[in-house]
Amino acid sequence: MTRSGQSHILAIGGGSFRPSSRHNQIEASALLRYALDLTGQDRPKVGLVATAMGDSSDWTLKMYGAFAGWDVELSHLTVFPMPNVADPRAWMLDQDVIYVSGGSVANLMALWRLHGLDEAFEEAWRSGVVLSGQSAGALCWHVGGNTDSFGPDLRVWAEGMALLPYSCGVHYDSDPQRRQLLHDSVASGELPMGYAADEGVGLHYVGTEFIQAVSVEPGAYAYKVESESEGRVKEFRIEPRLLTP
Repeated sequence: MTRSGQSHILAIGGGSFRPSSRHNQIEASALLRYALDLTGQDRPKVGLVATAMGDSSDWTLKMYGAFAGWDVELSHLTVFPMPNVADPRAWMLDQDVIYVSGGSVANLMALWRLHGLDEAFEEAWRSGVVLSGQSAGALCWHVGGNTDSFGPDLRVWAEGMALLPYSCGVHYDSDPQRRQLLHDSVASGELPMGYAADEGVGLHYVGTEFIQAVSVEPGAYAYKVESESEGRVKEFRIEPRLLTP
């Protein structure tokens, strides 16, 4: 397998999948096509991880179905009731792109650390495996952000892998708690400066550098949030590149 040597992460605020015309099904959006294109492979190996959803078999099957008609090789990794592959590290290194679902980011990180998957993910990333994910699957690569892992009232969370030395905001335009809490936590120093994404927007990093935002939703944006003096923050709106469906 030949890789570019670059380390890519596509952190998605929401909109990885969209409703399908097939009954009760979903289909992958152009955001995931963008992630696949980063691999440079004609028929990429796509690894699906739904730890944040408790390895829900229903959700895993829906994700498989979402790629119907795509020229990809799909597989998945679970930890319930035990890892479904003999060597999770080898499985990760064999993928071209790994997609991590939304759900509970706090539970996800606790289980990854318990099984040593955090170290395996870092190795895979450094080797050129494209890492992607939505919501919890976006927050996990950063220092932290805010989460509903503990209940409907969001909490600041700073237990991420910190492959990316920033905070992250997800569902930025659809959950009214998200923006203010991210501003407050960056202002207080609980979280470092960071980036946020509206629904339908992905944040693309090469190495640890933010490169661009991409979107499947006209009028949706990404944002950069920085602290200023006297406990204030400044938010800069970033125009994403609109992807064709």
